Parts: sequence; C-alpha cells; structure tokens
Amino acid sequence: MKLRKQVTVCGGAIFCVAVFSLYLMLDRVQHDPARRQSGGNFPRSQISVLQNRIEQLEQLLEENHQIISHIKDSVLELTDTGAVSPNGHLPFRSANGSWVLPFDGRPTFLSVKPLDCQFALARRGQADLQMLDVYSLLSFDNVDGGVWKQGFDITYDPTEWDSEPLQVFVVPHSHNDPGWIKTFDKYYYDQTQHIFNNMVVKLQEDRRRKFIWSEISFFAKWWESVDIHKQEAMRKLIHSGQMEVVTGGWVMTDEANAHYFAMIDQLIEGHQWLEKNIGVTPRSAWAVDPFGHSATMSYLLKRSNLTSMLIQRVHYSIKKHFASTRSLEFMWRQAWDPASSTDIFCHMMPFYSYDVPHTCGPDPKICCQFDFKRLPGSRVNCPWKVPPRAVTDGNLAERAHLLLDQYRKKSKLFRSKVLLVPLGDDFRYDKALEWDQQYQNYQKLFDYMNSHSEMHVQAQFGTLTDYFDALYKTYGVAPGTRPPDYPVLSGDFFAYADREDHYWSGYYTSRPFYKNLDRILESHLRGAEILYSLAVAHARHAGMEGRYPTSDYSLLTDARRNIALFQHHDAITGTSKEVVVIDYGNRLLRSLIGLKRVIINAAHFLIMKNKDIYRFYQTEPFLETDDRRATQDSLPQRTLIELESSPRYVVLFNPVEQERLCVVTVLVNSARVRVLTEDGQTLPVQLSAQWSSAIQMSAEVYQASFMARLPALGLAVFHLYDSADSPMTLRSDTVLRVPSHGQTIRGVDPLPLRSQMADSQPFYIHSQSLTLGFSGTTGLLESIRRKDDPQEVRVQIQFLIYGTRSSKDKSGAYLFLPDGNAKPYTQRELPIVRVVEGPLFAEVVAHYQHFQQTIRIHNVPGVDGLSLDITVMVDIRDQTNKELSMRIVTDIQSEDTFYTDLNGYQIQPRRYFQKLPLQANFYPMPSMAYIQDSQYRLTLHTAQALGVSSPASGQLEVILDRRLMQDDNRGLGQGLKDNKRTANRFRLLLERRTGSNRAVDGGPTSFPSLLSHMTSAILNHEVLALPVIPKKRGVPPLRTFAPLAATMPCDFHLVNLRSIQSQSAHSPSPFTALILHRKGVDCGLEAQNPGFNCTTTQGQLSISGLFRGLELQLLQPMSLSLMYSAAPLANDSTVTLDPMEISAYKLKLH
Repeated sequence: MKLRKQVTVCGGAIFCVAVFSLYLMLDRVQHDPARRQSGGNFPRSQISVLQNRIEQLEQLLEENHQIISHIKDSVLELTDTGAVSPNGHLPFRSANGSWVLPFDGRPTFLSVKPLDCQFALARRGQADLQMLDVYSLLSFDNVDGGVWKQGFDITYDPTEWDSEPLQVFVVPHSHNDPGWIKTFDKYYYDQTQHIFNNMVVKLQEDRRRKFIWSEISFFAKWWESVDIHKQEAMRKLIHSGQMEVVTGGWVMTDEANAHYFAMIDQLIEGHQWLEKNIGVTPRSAWAVDPFGHSATMSYLLKRSNLTSMLIQRVHYSIKKHFASTRSLEFMWRQAWDPASSTDIFCHMMPFYSYDVPHTCGPDPKICCQFDFKRLPGSRVNCPWKVPPRAVTDGNLAERAHLLLDQYRKKSKLFRSKVLLVPLGDDFRYDKALEWDQQYQNYQKLFDYMNSHSEMHVQAQFGTLTDYFDALYKTYGVAPGTRPPDYPVLSGDFFAYADREDHYWSGYYTSRPFYKNLDRILESHLRGAEILYSLAVAHARHAGMEGRYPTSDYSLLTDARRNIALFQHHDAITGTSKEVVVIDYGNRLLRSLIGLKRVIINAAHFLIMKNKDIYRFYQTEPFLETDDRRATQDSLPQRTLIELESSPRYVVLFNPVEQERLCVVTVLVNSARVRVLTEDGQTLPVQLSAQWSSAIQMSAEVYQASFMARLPALGLAVFHLYDSADSPMTLRSDTVLRVPSHGQTIRGVDPLPLRSQMADSQPFYIHSQSLTLGFSGTTGLLESIRRKDDPQEVRVQIQFLIYGTRSSKDKSGAYLFLPDGNAKPYTQRELPIVRVVEGPLFAEVVAHYQHFQQTIRIHNVPGVDGLSLDITVMVDIRDQTNKELSMRIVTDIQSEDTFYTDLNGYQIQPRRYFQKLPLQANFYPMPSMAYIQDSQYRLTLHTAQALGVSSPASGQLEVILDRRLMQDDNRGLGQGLKDNKRTANRFRLLLERRTGSNRAVDGGPTSFPSLLSHMTSAILNHEVLALPVIPKKRGVPPLRTFAPLAATMPCDFHLVNLRSIQSQSAHSPSPFTALILHRKGVDCGLEAQNPGFNCTTTQGQLSISGLFRGLELQLLQPMSLSLMYSAAPLANDSTVTLDPMEISAYKLKLH
C-alpha cells in the first residue's frame, strides 16, 4: 500500500512538472512586454502558437488521465478532512487584465454516465390533455353563457337516471385562512375555535352529518387548548368517518411561489401532528383557494400516498373547455413521467367559486337559495335578490325538485353518476345556529329525495373521500386507479383568471421582501435540521447525549411551523393585510434567530477536536451569528470580526451536499488582515471597502474576501489575524465613474480610489472564466464572453416601469392590470457607477434613484466562477402605482418559447401568446427561468419567487417590486403600500450547446444542466460565516467537520435530514428522515469544470457508507410525508432513485 502511494505521488509529481513546464511557456507568452503594449490583442502568429500549446496541453491531459485518477484517490485519502486550500503562491495579473490565482492543488472532474443523460431525451407516456396544447387550442373568448355566465346552457333528458340513480354527496366545509384580513391568532380566537367547539357537539347529534377540515395549524392550536374529553370526542368523530381531515398539511399551501422544500415540510409537519395526536392518515386532498395549481403539488401528494385530489381556481376558459368535453376529472400525470407511476386522480370544480352559490349547480341565483346561513335576518344575503326559504312541509317538494335540477345539470359535466356538492365558504359554521340551519334543512331535502324513487337520486352528507370511494366503486377500480376512459392530463394551471382579463399574475411578485426572507429561512431550516441531526447522532455515538442541548428541538419545531404557516396562500403570496404581514414577519424573524442558535450549538459540538472538554452554556454561545436583523422588515447587518494579533477563528458552514470551492467575504476592522487555513497555510485575500453611500467608504470596516474549499454539508475552520506581515492580502482597485466633477471623492487608506468622468465607451471586467461588457453611460450589462467562446454574446440588462390602468379595475396585490407595455426607467442624471477589480472578484455597482444593481464575477474555478452574481437593491417607496421590472435582451432566437420552474422542482415550457393580454403571459418563477436556441441557453436563477415573462424573442423579464395604491376587489381591502428596501438576488448563467445537441426540443419537458442545478444550489444555500467568540481561557482546539465519508452523486440533492418527533415536544426520537431528490439533467450543454469531483451513479446510493463516524442501524423506505412505511432494508443496501424521484427513508444513526 505504502509503495503504491509512493508510486502514485511520483507519477503525480512527473505530471505536475510536465504541466508546470507548459504553464511557464504559456506564461512567457502572456508576459511578453510587446503584447502588453497592444492592450491584449494577440498578433496572429502568437495565437497559432497559443493554440498549439493548448492542443499539446489537452493531449498531455488525455495521456495522464489515469495518473489524475490515482492522484485523486491519493489526495482524497490524504485529505480526508476536506478543507484543503490554495497554496501560498501570490496571485498575479495577466495581460488581458484578469487575475491568475495559485493552483488549488486539487484535480477535479465531471464524469456523467451516458445512461444518466438518457432520461432527458426519452419519449414520454402520452397525455390526452397537454396543457400547453390546450392553451394553443383555446380562443379565450369570454362569451356570455347565460345563468352560468362563463359556461354554457346545460340540458338533460329526465330519464337519464332511470337505470342508474344519481348519487349526490353534499360535503360541508369551512375554509379557514391562517392569516389574511386578520392574523392567525385573531382568526382563531374570533372564529375558528368556535367552529371546532360546535363541530364536536353538532356532529354527535346525528351520525349522518359529515364535515371536512384541512388546515392543521388551526386544528393543533384548538387541540392544545381543550380538555381530554373534547379531544376524545373529536378523535372518535374522525375515526368513525364523520369528520375527515383532507390534505392534512399545516396550511393549504400556495402553489405558485412556494418552494418544494417548504411544500414537503408543511405536509410532513401536518401529517406528523396527525400521527402523534389522532392516529389518522389523510387519503384525499382539498385545495379550493390557491390562485392557480402546480403539477408539483400533485406529485408530492402522490408520493405521500394520497389517492385523490381536488382543485378549484383554474382559468374560466379552461374550466369551460373541460366541462364541455367532460374532462373535469382526470389522471394528473407528471410531464416527465415515462409511464404512469405519477398518476393521481384529480377533480376540478367547474364553476366560479367554492362558495354555496357556485357549487350546487350552474345557476348561482338558485344555489344561493340553498345556503341556509343567508336566511332572512342574517347579516349575509343573496346578491341575486332571491333569499333562501326554510324548508317546510308546504314547500318541500318544490324545493327538492328545484335543487335536484341543479344537481342533474352539474352532473352532466362529469362522466360518472356520482356527484360532489361542497357546502361551505370562508370561516363558515362558527355559530351553532348555522349548523342547525344547514344540516336540518338539507336533511329534510335528502329524506324527501331518497323516499321518492321516481326522482332517481340518492342524496346524503358525505366527506371528500366518501365521494371518491363511491366513484371508484361505480367503475369497480381500486382507490386512486384510473377509471376506464378517463383522460390523462399533464401540465399546470397558471396563470389564473377568474373573470374578464383579470389575471392573478401580480401576486407572483407582491411583497418580494418577504418572498426573499422566506427562502433565507428555508435554507437556515434545512441547514439547522442537518447539523442538529448529525450533532445528536454524534453525541449519541460518543455517549454524550446528556451533555448536548437536545432541547433545541423545540426551536426546530417552532421554525418548521412558522415557515409552514408562511406557505399559506395569503402569506408568501403577499396578499394579506399589512398588520398580518407584520405578524408573519415577526414569526419568521423569531424563527430565524432560533435557527441560527440551533446551527451555532450544533457547529460548536461538531468542530471540537476533543469532545471530552465540550461544555454547553445556554448564556454563553461559542459562536456568533453571521448577521443580525434589527427588525422583521430590515435588511441584515453582517457581523464585524474584530481582529487582534492572536487569532480569531471563523467557522464556515457549507449547506450544499457537494464540496464547494467559493469566495467567502467577511467584515473586519483592520486592513492588515491575514487569513490562514486550519493547517496554517496563508490564503490570498482581496481587501475591499465597505461603502456607506455611493461615494463614501467606511473608515472603520473592510471587506476581506478569500477562496475556501469547504467539505460537503461540513464545517471548516479558518484563522484570521491582524498582521503587519500580510503579503497575500491584495487591495481591490476601485474606479468611480461619475456624471460630473462636482462630488468630492476620497479613498480610505490603504484602499486606492480613482474617479473618472463617465463616457459612452463600453468598459469591461474579467475573470478566468468570463469577460463582461458594460455600457459606459448606464453602467448596465451589455455583453458576456465565456473564455472558451470566440464570440461575445449580447446580454443587455434594462430597467422598465409598468403603470396601471386608468379605468375602474386597477392592479392590486393579486391582479396585474398594466396600462400597456412597459416604459424605460429614466432619471435626470446619469448614475454613479463603481468598478471594483481584484484577484478574487470583480464587480460593477450602478446607483440609480430607485435601485442599485451589483454584478459580480468570482475569479475561482468551478460553479462559483461560471455565472454572474446579481443583486438588485430596490426601493420604490416614493412611487405611486408603479411596478419595476428588469429585462434581459439577447440575440438568442428563442421566438415565443421560454421556460420557468414549478416550485424549484421541475421545468415547465411556456409560450408567449399574442392572443392573450400581456398580464396573462407572466408566470411564477420560484427558482429559475431560461430562454434558448440551437447555440445558447441563458438562465436567470433567482433566490426569491418573482413573476417572469419573455415579451419578445431573446428576452426574459422579471418584475422586481410593485407599489399599488388601491385594492383590486378580491376581498383584501388594501393596496400594496408597505414596500421595503429589498435585495433581489440572482445568478445569470450563459451556457453553450454542444455540437451534437443543437436541436432544441419543443416538447412538454425540459431540464436544467448539472451546472445549472449547482448554480441554483449555491445561490439558495449561501455559506454561513460564524465567528468564534474570543474566550478568556483561550479557544480549545478545533477541527474541520466533514460529515460525508463518500461523495454524493452530483445529480442527487439532499432535501432534508429531519429529526423525527417523539412523544415529548422538547426532544426528538432516535430516528431521522432522510429525503433525497434525484434531479433530471440535460447533458446537451457544454460541461464545465464544477470545481469538485462530480460523478453520477445511475441513481444508486449506499446510505450505510454515507455518514462518516456513524453506524446505520435502520434503513426503512417511507412515504414522502412519513405516514406510511415499507419493510426495512438491509442496512448495507444500496437505494436507487429514478430521475426526478423524491424519496424518504427513516434512518437510525448511532
């Protein structure tokens, strides 16, 4: 073994000498003084010499491929801890202006198995209804349909039910928003608690009465406040089938802006609560109020073992089309599914709303007469001016026939003789009187119908699952199975319009500050879950469970529930009242502080070299947080590290499941900063100014940026000193491009600052991977050139403004109703533009009145250096009825096609339809959107959900913020006037198609590249820099914590490693849920060096060998929300995931 290692190292040395010699030759060409004079333009002879050198280098690399893999194995053995850093050579500047960094010393490669590329190219199971095709087919006219305004006249033959009677299930329900007009708590105390208290009494009065409930957030609050007798009564009602819990999530989640991590987590939180307290598993899903529906939700429900689902808010033209073809019930299949394994039975409600006037049949004037809460004397009446009448012996026959006529007409829109009739509305059944009014009157009608056989109807109260079970029984199929001849549908239901051209595409952006805060919370929750689970497992392994603060579990529970609450369809959407937004914000901030504490406490334990001297003190944290927020609506302030001559330690946490080579920036109080790795190697540091205004540097605070290689999901330790001898600390060059000479501009020693008058000439910044061109006048991006691409690609960024209509209907929190096309954003004076360049990053900051755009490129190999890091700081608080958009204009021949993601989980192809209004062509963008042609793909990755479109070929446009002064008549009663100073964060990635993959498929699926997936991961899961608090007794020895013993396949994402609850609220069980997602990947884009070893394994992963230093004692496949378990696997089993599959496993780690 020793001999083999020596041979490998010698072979490596020979290879390195060969490469280094060639490097010196190339370097001599670069340092030719004559060439420097020419401003970086090569004479032709030198280009050919350079090309020859490159070809030789490629040949040499090919010959030494085997040696590289041996070196890799040796290096991995030698550097098991993971935190390996660049060596001590100084960076230098090449002739074209880009900085060359010392070689990292770690060979990295990308090795994707050809079979792992097949999925993106494979043929799909054919769907009968492809939503993109449906959109192409429909004219979207708005013809008056008579009593059913948005539909058509329904007729029937009265004898149709003679041989098979109509089965009617009337399903009483109450839609409870966990925050909207009132806060969650106020709704609970004013209304929701009374609904539950009445339910327990009123359902027991008659066993034929049924009810359904959806939101566990409210249910849990009620349950914890009542005595054991009420709890037992409720449990009995649920187990007897009188009360059904539908979906069972913490909330009825928004489906446009929510990320799949949070959608899964709120489902788990609800289902875990039900398992612990009730012992019930939901079978059917109910989503009557989300503003449009996503295919991701149907997949998550299917993976959670629910058999059927119901949706309501779908564009009225689609409802009409589906009703006319009796396609309102269908098997919803994922567009990427090669077979039918993702199919779930879905019922789409046919009419305008889920309230009583729009659920019994097509005529709201008649249906309203059967909403007995609206009886004369009530505070709610019927807008159609015909009030309900209590059912008496005198009117029973007439009332029953009138209602049956509506039931029959509604049933004509469906394929079966089983009919679903919801009976409820927002916060209904909060008074005992309403329970009596609805149940007693309807029971009379049912008794009459059922006793008159000539009516050929069987009517009763039912739950949602009662309805679905009766439908399956009619066809003789198992629950969840496709009934004969029912259509298969793929696609989604965005954008939603409820009437006219009122498209609900405004809420994709409304209140972006909180959409961004939500994602920061999600990343912190995931990071805290993973580190907590690992820390508790390692503490158990070391027999130290009693000394670790396992009570942090209650902080995790609190954060899970507050983030889950924010996924509600009036929370993350930005569509609740200002006072409610503040309540959500305070909950999120409290949870963020709690999660940072969980992370710090776990990191403290995991980085201790000698666990025996570990001590936890609640009042004395070992580490500081990376940043702080003064209030729920303020931007974070990064923690300042005060340097001394003795070392300050910083712990870097990498929440991504792959090793990460990246630039990390910390704030320090000294320009004489020196950064060392754990093993004492000095790192190059780029020292930059901290700016207090567009032209003012801070004199007390500096930014120190350094390149770090961090272990996957790990913690690495770095030392920072205030040192007079810091030759590796290089200062940034800063130029301020100013519109006039009027301003006084001074640098702060030792940071140089030059100013120059702006001119119209473009200027450039460089890194080893990218050259960016900027407009000399606007300071905005004009072009991108990749290092391996001879051509400069036009990528222009523009800012525009939308107004709102002057007519009565205006944009609001929900609706986007613009006053025509966007107009260019203008201001009187040119912006101040700051250009910063240095060895590790270069950036351009353009200061405008209402926004400040920063575009930064990192000069490091791999993922972090291959895309543009973009931050747009937006502040439109002085605007009136304006929406600010950022448009990217290119020469990419994308025509009318663009691609947006659904919930960060999958890509949905879109088309810009000229037949639809502008606002109908905007779609949700939770994590990315792209355009492409046969040569290039340009992807805009986002760290917050926003609305996006492609208004013309080669363009992507994203709405950054909206300030609207009026309500848009959807019940909120407010405009959007509580705007905040908001940081919108993006990564822009330009990729080139490989020669063999020029064709761009126009099918129903598309997939990001591996590089694109990784770019999204680093944007959404930033490195946390946690300073160790100085100790009087000195800091004990620390070491890097690298939890993974093997590398994860790089098409796998570790969604979560979630400690599973026990009966105690304050500590977890010994079990952990591992949730994995294998991504679908497009291999047709040029592979780039990712900066770490990236391999795929055809979906196989050995979990027993995954976690270093821990023994796997249980490996049990689970349904996604942990409700159902399969037989445990052998602990040394390899699990296999198909592309796009999300799977959950219960682990016991010790």
